[in-house]
Amino acid sequence: MKRTKKERQLQLQETIAHNPFITDEELAEHFQVSVQTIRLDRMELSIPELRERIKHVAEKKLTNEVRSLPIEEVIGDVIDIELDKSAISIFDVKREHVFVRNGIARGHHLFAQANSLAVAVINDELALTAKANIRFKRSVREGERVVAKAKVLDVKAANERTIVEVNSYVGQELVFRGEFTMYRSNTQTEDEGQ
Repeated sequence: MKRTKKERQLQLQETIAHNPFITDEELAEHFQVSVQTIRLDRMELSIPELRERIKHVAEKKLTNEVRSLPIEEVIGDVIDIELDKSAISIFDVKREHVFVRNGIARGHHLFAQANSLAVAVINDELALTAKANIRFKRSVREGERVVAKAKVLDVKAANERTIVEVNSYVGQELVFRGEFTMYRSNTQTEDEGQ
């Protein structure tokens, strides 16, 4: 069914409002038009490009939430965080992140995304990585988007440690898994603080 430009733009606004992290390519496929048409529609509607939408959502949501490091020091764009519980970041693999010879992402970028997210999710002024057990599940290539999901598994007040699991995905496929043992300076619970 062919939509009019007005119908398409209305549906485009609704789609982006529902999912601000959708790419122009995904929108083009969904509406069965060219990427250029989507970009022109966005410009006419004053809808910013994906990176700006992510930044806007993150800044709105994360202001004063991350305590352990400045939000701009997290590798990737943090799109959701609940301190001492969970966090999500998005990292778009670009030319500068890959080996020129084969277009495969350098592993330290995936590690940095996961590790900085594990630091950011800690509700403390000081959080440092004490130990990391990581596994790369498959190569990531230029142009792919990596979504890292951190989950706090355990807070051990006795030894000032927190265990954070981070799983990174491209689409639905697991590409990286890490378990980080994080040192934190303050693990007092409400009961201990009295």
